[in-house]
Amino acid sequence: MIYENELVTVQIEPSEIPWVKVFTKRKIKEFSECNIAEKTEIFRIIDIVEKTMLSYFNADKINIASFGNILPHVHWHVMARFEDDSYFPEPMWGTKQRESQLNLPSFEAFFTQLGGQL
Repeated sequence: MIYENELVTVQIEPSEIPWVKVFTKRKIKEFSECNIAEKTEIFRIIDIVEKTMLSYFNADKINIASFGNILPHVHWHVMARFEDDSYFPEPMWGTKQRESQLNLPSFEAFFTQLGGQL
């Protein structure tokens, strides 16, 4: 876990790309069930994560997704994407396009920096 407060948790998704998930603390299924404080906090965090991923990794694109077909708990995925990652331009859940040899800065340092900013 990178960060938590009374409303949300931010967790690392192990991957070849920088990828975090933002979960509501309350076990609810739909974003519409979030209260205003939860919605505001989710988008505050997504904004910080996106900006930090862009500057730290020089990502080609940031993907932000929310769906919980398998895990019915409100959460958002924030992923730094690169034109030469294994799945680009497919989503990370799509068909693998190539074997990738990304040479990215330290994920550990990024997650530590991100936790400090949140």
